[in-house]
Amino acid sequence: MRPTSIASVAAVVLAALTALPAAAQSLKSEYKVSTVLGAPFPWGLSAQRWADIVKEKSGGRINLKVYPGAQLVGGDQTKEFTAMRQGVIDMAVGSTINWSPQVAELNLFSMPFLMPDFKALDAITSGPAGKKLFEIIASKDVVPLAWGENGFRELSNSKRDIKKPEDLKGLKIRVVGSPLYNETFTALGANPTQMSWADAQPALSTGAVDGQENPLSVYNVSKLHTVGQKHLTLWGYVADPLIFAVSKQVWTTFSPGDQKIITEAALEAGKYGKEIARKGITPEDPSLLKEIEGNGVTITRLSADEQKAFQKATVAVYDKWKAKIGADLVTAAEKSVAAR
Repeated sequence: MRPTSIASVAAVVLAALTALPAAAQSLKSEYKVSTVLGAPFPWGLSAQRWADIVKEKSGGRINLKVYPGAQLVGGDQTKEFTAMRQGVIDMAVGSTINWSPQVAELNLFSMPFLMPDFKALDAITSGPAGKKLFEIIASKDVVPLAWGENGFRELSNSKRDIKKPEDLKGLKIRVVGSPLYNETFTALGANPTQMSWADAQPALSTGAVDGQENPLSVYNVSKLHTVGQKHLTLWGYVADPLIFAVSKQVWTTFSPGDQKIITEAALEAGKYGKEIARKGITPEDPSLLKEIEGNGVTITRLSADEQKAFQKATVAVYDKWKAKIGADLVTAAEKSVAAR
């Protein structure tokens, strides 16, 4: 039966995994939770909410501690998933982008212009494609529990307003460490430069790179308008869902009752994270956008025809990666988007 909610996706995984016998092992004094961004970013806030709910519902028996900045893997967020597989990290609220080097199918969410809005994103994560992705992750010694959200990634730069692909020509744009992002921006005529977020901010400040792409919450909390990022384009070309997950080695040490507590807490924290990630950037509540404009930033909102020009420029990249990710998985996502 087709799942219709995030809860149903997690329930499928939970049902399969709680059948595993829990090892006779006492609880650790602390369970390390890895994140890239801490508070006050929505990412870190939702991770902390997970920890708080688990502590409350377990009566203080299970203590999760959030370690932001990917510090548990020396700042290299692309190593987070492997570390969790190995049991070096107990738990994580991880980015689908950062985990894609180990789980290629997670590149689905980085397919350019696949998801036009939040309803489309929700349709994918709660639909057959989302269920399949959780099954794939579960097969790699990591237990996925719930979806969270970092947000749609918007484009900013220090040079000019971006309204058409030609406007990107020659701009040095900081991108995450994924070949799909490199290829997308190359197709648009930009000069993509891969670097960690820790390196990106000083690079923007010195002008070593001209621009970057990130969710609006990251743009605002990081005060990127103070490092010359005064031209912001809302194009929603890709999204970055987050996944609440536990190392299988750790998961099997919990009783079924404690597994239920941790799962339900992750679902609740994921819902909370989505709410705050979307706050202030919707037609119903544009308060964050107004705040950004108040900082002297020009916000460019693409028309449907303008967005199609960017889609057309990246169609070859889309088709290539559809085959690499898996045509069946991408088609399932496309169908969910069309039916939303």
